[in-house]
Formats: sequence, C-alpha cells, structure tokens
Amino acid sequence: VQLQAFGGGLVQPGGSLRLSCAASGMIVRLNVMAWYRQAPGKQRELVASISHSARTNYLDSVKGRFTISRDNAKNTVYLQMTSLKPEDTAVYYCYAPGSGEWGQGTLVTVSS
Repeated sequence: VQLQAFGGGLVQPGGSLRLSCAASGMIVRLNVMAWYRQAPGKQRELVASISHSARTNYLDSVKGRFTISRDNAKNTVYLQMTSLKPEDTAVYYCYAPGSGEWGQGTLVTVSS
C-alpha cells in the first residue's frame, strides 16, 4: 500500500487549497480514509475521515470549512479546505487505518 499526498502550499488567510491523496495497492472506496495534521509543537490530530459508505466526520474547528471526498475512478481522496486560518498551518497527512499506512505529508502554510 502506498499513499501519495500532495497539494499543500502557502495561502493567505481566507484562501482555499485542495489536498489530494492518491492510493495504490488498496481501494479507497472499500476503506476508511482519513486526513490528519500536525502543527509545530503539537500532537497529530484527526481532521476528517470518510467511511466506505461515504459517512464523513470532521474536527470541530474545521466543520463547515473543510470537505473530505473521494474519486473512486481515480482511487484518490481529497480534502478541500476553504476559509483557511493561520491556525490551520500544519503538515497534513492522509491515512488508511485498515492498512496502517501513512502518506508522506504535505505542508500547508496559512499566512499573509
């Protein structure tokens, strides 16, 4: 199993980014997939998850701003982030709990 996460970058407060997590060696629609983040000096935290039945869950602080989704044809999971705040700055990781596999992380920096 391999997860390749990309799409991070520098964005101004209020801006948007879409993170992608391309999976190989597994079928994302059959698994729970999740996005975590880790800010400097803080513990890694669960940001969003999507189940095989497409049920989603979100960290309270991102509800209404972030959306997790998947493209079954591309075997890819996305995290659409809008209304970004400086406190969203972190390295974002995709994770497949069923396999225990982590993506390599992609840095999101929200700053003016």
